[in-house]
Amino acid sequence: MAEVLLFHHALGLTEGVTAFAEGLRRAGHTVHLPDLYEGRTFQDVEAGVGYAGEVGFDTILARGEKAAEGLPGAVVYAGFSLGVLPAQKLAQTRPGALGALLFSACVPVAEFGAAWPEGVPAQVHGMDADPFFVGDGDLEAARALVAGARDRELFLYPGTAHLFAEAGTADHVPEAAALCAERVLCFLDALGR
Repeated sequence: MAEVLLFHHALGLTEGVTAFAEGLRRAGHTVHLPDLYEGRTFQDVEAGVGYAGEVGFDTILARGEKAAEGLPGAVVYAGFSLGVLPAQKLAQTRPGALGALLFSACVPVAEFGAAWPEGVPAQVHGMDADPFFVGDGDLEAARALVAGARDRELFLYPGTAHLFAEAGTADHVPEAAALCAERVLCFLDALGR
C-alpha cells in the first residue's frame, strides 16, 4: 500500500477533501492531510486564492515542504488545485518520490526544475472546459508533462467544473469523481506491487 501526502485546494481543508482522503484510507493506503491554511476555510475559490496571496504562495509552498519533513522519501504527492503547487514541487525535488497525483491544476515543469525526474509516475486529472485548468495554462502544462512518457497520464473529463472530484461543493460531478477515484486507486495499487 502507498503512503500519500495530500494537499487541499484554495477552499482549505474541507470535508470533501477529508472524505477523498478517507476513501484512499479505506482502500488500505496511508494518507497524510496537512492544513496549509491553519484552520481557515472559504466558500469560494476566489476568496481562498486571495487568502493564499495574502499569506504568500512561497509560505504555502514552505508549509507543504514542512509537512513532508519526517515522512519517508517513498511518498506519493497529491494536490487539488492550489495544493498542486507543493505536491508537484515535492514530487520533482524531494528524493525518492513514488509518484504524483495532480487534480485540476498542473504547473510547468520548469517552475521547479529543469525536468521531471525519471521513474516518478504521475496522473493529472482535470475537466476539459474548466476555465481555470484550461484558461490558466494548466492543461498545456499537463500535456507537456505527459508528452512521450509511458508512466505519466492526463485524464480529461467532460465539463467546466474546477473542483469536480470534491463531494459537497457546487462543482462536484459524481460520475467524473468516481472515475477519477477509480483511476487514482489503480495508480496507487500499481505502486504497491
